[in-house]
Amino acid sequence: MSDHDELVTQVRETVAQICAEYPGEYWREKDREREYPTEFVQALTRAGLLACLIPEEYGGSGLPLLVAQEIMKAIHEQGANAAACHAQMYTMGTLLRHGSEEQKARYLPGIASGELRLQAFGVTEPTAGTDTTSITTMAVRDGDDYVINGQKVWISRAEHSDLMILLARTTPKSQVSKKTEGLSVFVVDMREAVGNGLTIKPIRTMINHATTELFFDNLRVPAANLLGEEGKGFRYILSGMNAERILIASECIGDARWFIKTATQYACEREVFGKPIGTNQGVQFPIARAYAQTCAADLMVEKASRLYDAGDDCGAEANMAKMLASEASWAAGDTCLQTHGGFGLAEEYDVERKFRETRLYQIAPISTNLILSYLGEHELGMPRSY
Repeated sequence: MSDHDELVTQVRETVAQICAEYPGEYWREKDREREYPTEFVQALTRAGLLACLIPEEYGGSGLPLLVAQEIMKAIHEQGANAAACHAQMYTMGTLLRHGSEEQKARYLPGIASGELRLQAFGVTEPTAGTDTTSITTMAVRDGDDYVINGQKVWISRAEHSDLMILLARTTPKSQVSKKTEGLSVFVVDMREAVGNGLTIKPIRTMINHATTELFFDNLRVPAANLLGEEGKGFRYILSGMNAERILIASECIGDARWFIKTATQYACEREVFGKPIGTNQGVQFPIARAYAQTCAADLMVEKASRLYDAGDDCGAEANMAKMLASEASWAAGDTCLQTHGGFGLAEEYDVERKFRETRLYQIAPISTNLILSYLGEHELGMPRSY
């Protein structure tokens, strides 16, 4: 067994032990009451799992994304949900790769220890959606501060985060030669911001993702909190976006594995007309097809992770991993629900909760159509479609 395989085995065993303390009953209650799974997040933090990408000199484990994605897979494969804390991993890409030494020393040790929570990623806006370069939230330099005005939406975990990675325009789109210019990235201390120019409004959704809408009204952020160079933030944010897509693809693989395992077990145990329903090809074949689909998608997730860790361009692979994995998890989820029949709709089986949760990932963090457009243009050389 290689060192990597041994490490992955240890990580998966640690995740399994933690998840065993937070079974389906825990997640059903959180889902029912729309509560943040604070206890679960704290357990992952104590185990050092959320600090796996942070270098050792800052209190983390210094592990590659290839290991981080195994953590996400394992959490979801156990029937849990990493959405409450996955942002801490993928926002690391922006801070680690583009933050100054002073900024990393200021924030990373506290994030690694759990003293600080970096869970909010402020990018999407109501009128821009996935057209990131069309955001209008403005940050205007005023002495030693930037003054920020605007609005963000679908910003999950904002009420449960101490820090936020925020993308804002520092030059209006009309004044730049390329639409990707004039965007800047900031670290916002939300403990100071809330009530002083930042208002958080929760949004109730189909799933318990603690998502919110943010309003910025003359919020002052120190210029020292600017990540990298002003106006170059779009390139910086891509580090976080690619990591986000890879890690969420990993969660989808974990979901798919849970659905397949759950459907298989039920198909073997449930008897109708005197025999297990799994003997019927109409039940068995969709589960087998979902298994094959999941295995294939998993290979793309691993490829994207290796490219990311090597510092190579992984835009296409990260997008394909996210698309293929989300489609695999949805196919597995639909099959699992169909296998259970009416029992699949019962809360106690956890199928309906996981079914709702995994459906999100064909929409977020980027829709399937945008991925296909990206591949058509950038990989196949066809005309831009939008």
